[in-house]
Amino acid sequence: MSTFAKVLSPALREIRILCSQTGPASEGTRQFILSAYPAIKKANPDLPVLIREATGTPARVFARFERGVEKHVEVDNLSSSDVASKVAQLLSV
Repeated sequence: MSTFAKVLSPALREIRILCSQTGPASEGTRQFILSAYPAIKKANPDLPVLIREATGTPARVFARFERGVEKHVEVDNLSSSDVASKVAQLLSV
């Protein structure tokens, strides 16, 4: 996931990932977290990356920017690579 191994925009304040810890629809999201989280945190150590797992929760990724602007993408039932491309779009990587 070298896409995320770089410093993200300073306007980005927080990334929130919601998914189900056991649901099959969130499998791609969980794989994305395992593969991309270390690269994101290494390149952006002060950026909060919140991972919220709850049974039955549809997989979504939220990005909060400066001035309270918040955007999100639905990533339910997507593969890890599809999740990565949706998140890259969301973050404009």
